[in-house]
Amino acid sequence: MDINELLNNQIFTKSIAIFFLFLLVYIFVKLVQKATFKIAKDNSSKYKFKKLINFIGYLFIVFGILYIFNTKLSGIGTALGVAGAGIAFALQEVIVSIAGYVTVFSSNFYKVGDRVKLGGTKGDVIDIGLLRTTLMEIGDWVNGDLYNGKLVRVANSFVFKEPVYNYSGDFPFLWDEITIPIKTKGDYKFAKETFTQILEEQVGEFAKTSQIAWDKMIGTYSIENAKVTPMVSMTFDENWITFTLRYVVDYKSRRGTKSVLYDKILSAINASEGRIEVASAAIEITAFSKK
Repeated sequence: MDINELLNNQIFTKSIAIFFLFLLVYIFVKLVQKATFKIAKDNSSKYKFKKLINFIGYLFIVFGILYIFNTKLSGIGTALGVAGAGIAFALQEVIVSIAGYVTVFSSNFYKVGDRVKLGGTKGDVIDIGLLRTTLMEIGDWVNGDLYNGKLVRVANSFVFKEPVYNYSGDFPFLWDEITIPIKTKGDYKFAKETFTQILEEQVGEFAKTSQIAWDKMIGTYSIENAKVTPMVSMTFDENWITFTLRYVVDYKSRRGTKSVLYDKILSAINASEGRIEVASAAIEITAFSKK
């Protein structure tokens, strides 16, 4: 086969056209990304621009291939109409995942760096791909909100199928609680003052920062003006007094903060000289002797 015959071969010429299409789109994507990276100041904006430009590049490739294999532009609509039903059925999960990708970037579902729960998996978002979101999982066989070392890729279609739990979106703080049972014979007023002081010292700054974020939430959503300052409440029965220490904490510092609070509380109880005593369930066994 000589050169003329090769050039007249439609498969060969279209293959060459597809090659140059990929090359041109690749160069276009890289140049646009380089230009936008100079404009974007923070890493989050650069990441979003990169993903958006890649998505536009995919669209150029798809429509370019359709154009190459159809001699007229009007044939694109016909080809899409004929193949649409089959593609929609065979690739329905892929199509929904792509739609989920667009939804994630066009809405405020979550972004890279957020701590979320998707499809039953909880972790930090480290990448948002065209079809899947990659999470660095927390929990599972590890207690607390710590990484367990597993990377989990969740289909973007889950944003339409299940609730999306975002632990660090508009309000990057969580409420947490500690319960402490105290003997009823102890000085409960002194105990409440002591626990309140510990909370103020350890998480008081978190409360001030979170109040600003919560005020913004109130202005955006129809939500009550909840109390974000540390709070100590109590209940009691015939066994003991139960103090509940409620406070806000940074979503990534929950376990560490709780450990520090337990240490301070235990030290305060030991230093109270009996004014605060931890209660525990006890069973009194009475021996019966035979007469």
